[in-house]
Amino acid sequence: MASEEKLTVAGLNILSPKRNKRLQSGWEGFFPYYAGYPELFARELLRSAQLPDDAVVLDPWNGSGTTTYAANQLGLNSIGIDLNPVMIIVARARLLAPSEADHLRPLAANIMWHAHASPTTLADDDALLDWYNPATARFIRGIEQNIRRSLLGSMTRSPDGINLDRISGTAATMYVALFAACRRLAAPFRSSNPTWLRMPKSDADRIDAPQTLIARYFADNVGGLSDALVAQQDDLLRNGRRQPSQSEIALSNTTTMDFAAHSIDFVLTSPPYCTRIDYTAATRIELAVLSPLLKTTARSLGKQMIGSTQVPNDRIQVDPAWGATCVNFLEALKKHPSKASSGYYYRTHLDYFDKMSRSLARVSRALKPGARAIFVVQDSHYKELHNDLPTIITELCDSHGLRFEGRQNFRFRSMSDINPGRKSYQRPAGATETVLCFAKDVASALGPRFADRR
Repeated sequence: MASEEKLTVAGLNILSPKRNKRLQSGWEGFFPYYAGYPELFARELLRSAQLPDDAVVLDPWNGSGTTTYAANQLGLNSIGIDLNPVMIIVARARLLAPSEADHLRPLAANIMWHAHASPTTLADDDALLDWYNPATARFIRGIEQNIRRSLLGSMTRSPDGINLDRISGTAATMYVALFAACRRLAAPFRSSNPTWLRMPKSDADRIDAPQTLIARYFADNVGGLSDALVAQQDDLLRNGRRQPSQSEIALSNTTTMDFAAHSIDFVLTSPPYCTRIDYTAATRIELAVLSPLLKTTARSLGKQMIGSTQVPNDRIQVDPAWGATCVNFLEALKKHPSKASSGYYYRTHLDYFDKMSRSLARVSRALKPGARAIFVVQDSHYKELHNDLPTIITELCDSHGLRFEGRQNFRFRSMSDINPGRKSYQRPAGATETVLCFAKDVASALGPRFADRR
């Protein structure tokens, strides 16, 4: 189905949520992370929602910030939540005002001058050494260190470390330019899986890049971001300036995030798929760049993620409130004869659904009565067992007071199709990405006494 074809569900305009490389140009083209939907999808959907001027849009799995960016372009207030510090940086960069474009190149030149003039001392355990040889890692760290020194001030620093929630859009943009340079240098370690970069097998295999090449990649990226901002400014002038809006990007866990009850007008999000994708592994290079700013390790971060590939320590029990589809799937998975099905894989799936249920409870509590929530989710298979995540999410939402309004399915090739092991099991090729529409049930928002009367 063409990405531009519009479908209507519950009065909302729904385009295909699948990323289209042809549409990833300009500013959006600098954020080609695997998970997420295109800006055009988010913008058309939010526009059709006809929200009031003071509405607040929430994306609890904000990722690279498509929802918050689209809301900002439409003059809507927004809040984006993510647990991955890399995504906080990317989302904040995406919100940089077009008026800031003019000073990005001179700022980058100054950062580069200091990196050349005052070489940094590299710690023996610097995370960049996992990928780059000492000379290459030292120069990359020098650029990062000068971004930190030049652009992270008293509002960002605290006795506890760096508050990434407060990092400026300018600083975030410099980090994104450095991310892209480092990822380009790591191209030899790309695999057919877009979320995975292979590790060097030995010290001799680590990336060896001259300073001139690193500097050119960084400068080119800053120049491209500046040009994209100018184009964005021109577009705003042609189409009329948007009203002022506020956008908050926060580093938080969806299972514990705390919003005032009935404070959110609209939710647009894509929660992590139940496909055992390690979303922290997808940003290993970027996490290595940010390592001096982080309060946690990549492994610890990965364990907190919904869909973690690490076996949880908690003894989680199946909750019947997760719905019949989820319970039946888990029972079938536990009984599957393949290796580790009843152990490792069963426990990681329990962890996923437990975290998802707790997160949806938080989302539902935050929504105003009658407010709408849109989730983009994808089904998958465990061996030959169909993991019907769209139906599972629908049943989970119902248990948390979110009334189902409709859905639209989009069929496409799945990343799992490239795995030769899939041919051992009888299951269809491809996967279905589904846009699910819900509304906060008014009766449940009033409390149990009223909900019982439905």
